[in-house]
Amino acid sequence: MMAPHVAAVFGASGLELTADEAAFFRDADPFGFILFARNVDTPEQVRRLTGALREAVGRDAPVLVDQEGGRVQRLRAPYWREWLPPLDQVARSLPGKMERGIWLRYRMIAEELRAVGIDCDCAPTLDLASASTHPFLRNRCFGEDVATVIRAGRACAEGLLAGGVLPVMKHMPGHGRTVVDSHQELPMASAPADELFETDFAPFRALSDLPMGMTAHIVVPAYDAARPATQSPEMIHVIREVIGFCGLLFSDDLAMEALAGTIPERGRKAIAAGCDVVLHCKGTVSEMAEVAAAVGQMSPSAMSRARGALSRRQAPRPIDVNQLLAELEDLILPEEATAAHG
Repeated sequence: MMAPHVAAVFGASGLELTADEAAFFRDADPFGFILFARNVDTPEQVRRLTGALREAVGRDAPVLVDQEGGRVQRLRAPYWREWLPPLDQVARSLPGKMERGIWLRYRMIAEELRAVGIDCDCAPTLDLASASTHPFLRNRCFGEDVATVIRAGRACAEGLLAGGVLPVMKHMPGHGRTVVDSHQELPMASAPADELFETDFAPFRALSDLPMGMTAHIVVPAYDAARPATQSPEMIHVIREVIGFCGLLFSDDLAMEALAGTIPERGRKAIAAGCDVVLHCKGTVSEMAEVAAAVGQMSPSAMSRARGALSRRQAPRPIDVNQLLAELEDLILPEEATAAHG
């Protein structure tokens, strides 16, 4: 049985692990790690870095990344494939072929990630897009209707799992109706509870069997007008009991300005509300140490959920990437053809 880990996912400062970072990670033993563009140069370098992170904690710790494809992908050309924004790929899919195309996309993304030691992808984004969705999020979504988002989200998750990468669905309980960027300020999702149940919550309810999920830094006044979902016991209860998510629950990044207070205070409140693990994506060793002290070790129930999630990492069957890529290209209309259809 795994010993309890510090209830945090931390990020490294650069392309290589520093001696101070390695020593801190060895002592603190965080649950896992997350990579950003600052950590990515070449495939060989990323493999060295993910190997060094795991060596520091002495186990096969999960390594996360945001590789949605499109505007949000940390691994980019020339070494990694550039992808359409998710909303654009769905819109340009041949009739009846959207799910196959999304599965192919994320199966190939998984192949790229596993090749460099990354085994968790912060996708699918299950937020419902609308005309008013903030541009930071809109084209990262799969669609504007519940059925499309569910179908695309399931295909994304299954493609990642088939490639040996764990999906992290986000941003629970649904970020799509907000009109501000939670990286900069605190958004609000104002709608009655019954409407939220049928719309924003619906994709997450349909995919509640996934192993991992992430909260949104948004206020949902129908349940808690005072606190963002990440720090709201009421909203975590909704995620667990109304949405029905039983997997490992991450906070979104503590550094986002939607949250108030110091970074350690933000983390402490997220864990107290019911998040299993916090994301602290960038900070000095001393800052990470303060977060580790604030959040403490994962609870027994969080550790149980972690074991369940990590048990779903599987060795993938070999694929012919060129064959899958050729198939995908045949399933997507050219941009001008999409415009003509519109």
